[in-house]
Amino acid sequence: MQVTRSQISLFLCLLSCASSLGTRYTPDWASLDARPLPEWYDEVKFGIFVHWGVFSVPAFGSEWFWWYWKGAQSPSYIQFMTKNYPPGFSYTDFAPEFHAQFFDPDEWADIFEASGAKYVVLTNKHHEGFTNWGSPYSWNWNSVDNGPHRDLVGDLGAAIRKRSLHYGLYNSLYEWFNPIYLSDKQSGFKTQDYVVKKAMPELHELVNRYKPDLIWSDGDWEAPDTYWNSTGFLAWLYNDSPVKDVVVTNDRWGLGCYCKHGGYYNCADKFTPGELPNHKWEKCQSVDTISWGYRRNMKLSEVMDLPSIIKDMVYVVALGGNYLLNVGPTSDGMIAPLFEERLRGIGAWLKVNGEAIYATKPWRVQAENATVPVWYTSKSSTVYAIFTSNPMQNSFKLLTPKTSYNTVVNISIHHYLEEKKKSYFFW
Repeated sequence: MQVTRSQISLFLCLLSCASSLGTRYTPDWASLDARPLPEWYDEVKFGIFVHWGVFSVPAFGSEWFWWYWKGAQSPSYIQFMTKNYPPGFSYTDFAPEFHAQFFDPDEWADIFEASGAKYVVLTNKHHEGFTNWGSPYSWNWNSVDNGPHRDLVGDLGAAIRKRSLHYGLYNSLYEWFNPIYLSDKQSGFKTQDYVVKKAMPELHELVNRYKPDLIWSDGDWEAPDTYWNSTGFLAWLYNDSPVKDVVVTNDRWGLGCYCKHGGYYNCADKFTPGELPNHKWEKCQSVDTISWGYRRNMKLSEVMDLPSIIKDMVYVVALGGNYLLNVGPTSDGMIAPLFEERLRGIGAWLKVNGEAIYATKPWRVQAENATVPVWYTSKSSTVYAIFTSNPMQNSFKLLTPKTSYNTVVNISIHHYLEEKKKSYFFW
């Protein structure tokens, strides 16, 4: 068959037009996993995680309070309820006590901005199913119809975005005691009534209403991604949603997905790889090492001190990750002064040393333990050597960097006092 020049021109034009419309992703992992991660996420490095919900009212043990009390029937949780609440008191009775009367979204946003964080992720809905917005799919079990009687997701989002921070939302796919979900589970997940009637419509509504820059999915592990229709949702999110060009997602989209599929990888909570991963990743870590939600029975020994947090963040960034640090507010809407102190301390350190953190890349060697332990990051032709302990000497050697006559060395020193005097350096 003879092809004319005009036909070739028409074909090239069609190719060009198709290219200008952007890539279309199909609802399968091969296509979805090939989507490039939006650049902003790798550049920001440090974010704040916020676990807040009805579990903040009992504020005992863990944000998994309802499950440990009624699911696992843990003796310590049963004893707590027996001692402090009347017979017949149910978990839903906690919701009206979730007042959030002192919640000032601008005050929170000021603290988060002062910490040096560049993105914030709020729990829209934890495994208890209570939504921190007026979800039409969660009647009377949401923060507009019950408890605070206000749109917590929307109020915080507006304050966060006024400060040019990125706003993300945590979303639990499953709900412990939702009867529709439990019915699907009883069928061996052969039915999808919960997904069709609740999980997916609510997630679409959340995206369309609040336009999050990041979706932190969780509560996926009991069922495969085919039950959740995760690939169908992500194809819509990447192709047609109002945030298709900027949104970032994690890897918790069904049993067997984490550390394998999705945008960046969380893998397990507090994921701590021993070497440089070959995929963008994030470590989520809580200031309270026992719980993600606020606990009234929290002890000082269970809280990360500032040097530990900074060491952890430096290690994560040197290995190419992002650091998402969690605080749990109280049920009345306050961020505990101890948590605020930690966040402002990180911000003070980043004001001096942020150049070695933000928008950096892993160097060819991530760490060495020569004269003193050191972590490396890089940016263009600049290499940063970060010391997270006091060298206790006037001179020390870096064995890995190879210098020349034109090499320029700059030193920045940041001192602050905790129980002991600590020094932090970057070169």
